[in-house]
Amino acid sequence: MARSTPQLISAPAIIVKNKGWLTAALMLATIMQVLDTTIANVALPHMAASLGAAQNEITWVLTSYIVAAAIATPLTGWLADRLGQKRLFLIAVIGFTVASALCGIASSLPEMVIFRLIQGLFGAVIAPLAQTVILNINPKEKLGQAMAIYGMGIMVAPIIGPTLGGYLTETFDWRWVFLINLPVGIGAAFMLFIFMPATDIKKRRFDFFGFGMLAIAVGALQLMLDRGADNFWFSSVETWVELGLVISGLWVFVVHCMTAENPFIDIRIFKDLNFMLASVMMFVVGITLFSGLALLPPLLQTLMGYPVIFSSVIMAPRGVATLVSMMVVGRLSGKVDARIMMLFGTGCMAYSLYGMTSFSLEMDYWPVVTTGIMQGFGMGFLFVPLSTMAFATIAPRFRGDATSMFALVRNMGQGVGISLVTAVLASMMQVNHAELAARITATSQNVINQMPSLLSGNATVTATINGLVTQQAAMLAYLDDFWLMLLLSLAVIPLILIMRGPKKADRPQTAEEKALERAHAMAE
Repeated sequence: MARSTPQLISAPAIIVKNKGWLTAALMLATIMQVLDTTIANVALPHMAASLGAAQNEITWVLTSYIVAAAIATPLTGWLADRLGQKRLFLIAVIGFTVASALCGIASSLPEMVIFRLIQGLFGAVIAPLAQTVILNINPKEKLGQAMAIYGMGIMVAPIIGPTLGGYLTETFDWRWVFLINLPVGIGAAFMLFIFMPATDIKKRRFDFFGFGMLAIAVGALQLMLDRGADNFWFSSVETWVELGLVISGLWVFVVHCMTAENPFIDIRIFKDLNFMLASVMMFVVGITLFSGLALLPPLLQTLMGYPVIFSSVIMAPRGVATLVSMMVVGRLSGKVDARIMMLFGTGCMAYSLYGMTSFSLEMDYWPVVTTGIMQGFGMGFLFVPLSTMAFATIAPRFRGDATSMFALVRNMGQGVGISLVTAVLASMMQVNHAELAARITATSQNVINQMPSLLSGNATVTATINGLVTQQAAMLAYLDDFWLMLLLSLAVIPLILIMRGPKKADRPQTAEEKALERAHAMAE
């Protein structure tokens, strides 16, 4: 039987022999790192009891990791050029694994915070560097499928993190939240050493001033977002100082990058319309995705009374739906316009958020499951094409800086989103409580008919009614947050319509390019 001629595709930036195994190693490391952003959340009360820390002190276990990762993420491009991608990846994975082991054996809060700082510094480069390598080893025709694989780790891992963390904490011990990284990290490092090719080292001067300004801005922003609620936001001097550092640091960084000969980040990446629009969208995606993950656990556990494990199980189908949708998107990439898929994904997310605005204390858990499935399915259709479009028209030489900035924008969206919905929740709880309480008056017919003992000033009845009012006020505040997330999701639709598709080649291929295509097709 005659063999069919392989379809010619463009050559990737780097041709590797074992692309499947290398991709598996990259994703193993990425999932390990991204999982750690949420897996420790449910274990915080157990950590506080074991380490002898107060509830407001134990949150530094999360804050230290987030701040360190946010500051170190922009370093990815420069470090990859200076050390080489393979060497940097191995250092990052090994360092992250060792730091995870140290977190698992920490005996005090200061030790845990220091080890989490180290973990964040090493882990910061893993996700953006993995994205760079995946982009480089795949031809442009298969970037959609490649981003679908990458997206499975980036988007699914944070969703299943609370479920896995809750299971490990309740079944074994909170220390296994960190110790589980040991076999994964060792396996990923071994596979990277075997299958990842070495890349050229580029002598690139380090811009200390540019990095310093960005680090000040990012670090101050993370501290402001994390501590703002405890400091009552702008009634605190600390918040104003942090805001001043954010604005001044970011302003000086941008001016420096526009005028310096060799800036820390080549700001020309933002001249690419697709990358700029995709960065704005990724910021919003970070807000909506991680805000929902932050809102649902307290809603399910505090207001609806579900235990930790069961609330985690209720949220698990969201991650499964994201995984399925990313597999579908991988098949559709190259066949369906990425902008159409993003519009579909945005529509699914908006519809699910609209359904969440109808939540009530009287419902069972199924509305949470169905809306979670819809939102997770839409997230896959949004994230994968968005990542593809972000790098569809950007020059390959800018990919190192671009992937690190893309990851930074996503992390900033996560931080801003959680702080935003938390602030709105606290504010609207007070507003809703005042409005509901104002309707309970001595002249109200409902009070006279249904709660006559309230008029006599019975303390028990008054406390019961106040508890019910507080509960309803909290539920309404959650609905207000869902409305906010819905509006943010709809606001990105015009950005999708403005994006451009990848440019088609306007010249015939040379003999050398055709030979590279054939070589890559045979490798496939």
